[in-house]
Amino acid sequence: MTWQPEYRSILHRMGYYSYQDGLIRRHQDQDEGWLKHERKCREFILDALDNVRPSTVTVLGSGWLMELPLAELSEKCSLIRLVDIFHPPEVIKQTAALGNVELVEDDVSGGIIKEVWSKAGKGIFFKKPDTLQSIKIPEYSFPDDPGMLISLNILTQLEILPERLLRKKTRAGEEEFVEFRKRLQQNHITMLQKYRSVLISDSEEIITDRRGNTSERHTMLVTPGRAPDGEWIWDFDVAGYDSSIRKSRFRVKAFLL
Repeated sequence: MTWQPEYRSILHRMGYYSYQDGLIRRHQDQDEGWLKHERKCREFILDALDNVRPSTVTVLGSGWLMELPLAELSEKCSLIRLVDIFHPPEVIKQTAALGNVELVEDDVSGGIIKEVWSKAGKGIFFKKPDTLQSIKIPEYSFPDDPGMLISLNILTQLEILPERLLRKKTRAGEEEFVEFRKRLQQNHITMLQKYRSVLISDSEEIITDRRGNTSERHTMLVTPGRAPDGEWIWDFDVAGYDSSIRKSRFRVKAFLL
């Protein structure tokens, strides 16, 4: 599908295009830290592909294709669907020559962007209500058999920009925002568990300040209920891109469901 101008305006006002551009700029600055993470993602996906041997693969959160072994998938599968809220022009150009790759523009949360914007972005929350109870967490579904699903570093990203808007537009407390994130993550994992799926996601952020003090923040609030099949450290911001006073790494967990 292709978003209508009104929806593209919502994506712009909620910061989705700027967020995606920021990811590729950060990638260019971080060098080896991101390359190691990308290599680990590709290796895990290819191992899963050899295990499951699907004819169709649907990738949720394909992004800039940095972590995806697209050439190998194209050789081994009949159809690869790349699903994301927006496909950069570079990705459209890169995939144009691959006859079995289909680009799909969709909100892989099931519609949380539209839901949050309708409740908060259009001014309905002008008086800043105290709760998030009216926010419904949609469930994502497929028009036909998606084959093997790959959720690629998207689980903890689904919440970022909707939560940012809600924090501006409501007086909800921290416990409600934690519950909002849990519900969004649980919906995504529940959907993945209906199919043979790969789930790759950060689980904790490891923050080091300029004095060398280290703290951890849990990002994956819901798990598939089993031990991961792979785990590694992603040097996400060792160059201090976010701030000169902190550096950030992520613990990444990978599952074959």
